[in-house]
Amino acid sequence: MKDNLDLAASAQQLADDAPAGSLDRAAAASVAITLATTRDVDQARQQLSGVSPDDVRQAALDLFERLAAG
Repeated sequence: MKDNLDLAASAQQLADDAPAGSLDRAAAASVAITLATTRDVDQARQQLSGVSPDDVRQAALDLFERLAAG
């Protein structure tokens, strides 16, 4: 399994590739920052549950689950 920093790098790449101002970019950036600043995936998942607005939170959680599963 990849560690938080590996997952953060993947999320950052997705954010960089997404169009500026898009939901995908906001979600991926949120995931990247959260993974880079937490100890493990459980703590990251918990922190992501506090992201707002709701659409960014849901997109971030969905992306996080895809990255964590892979």
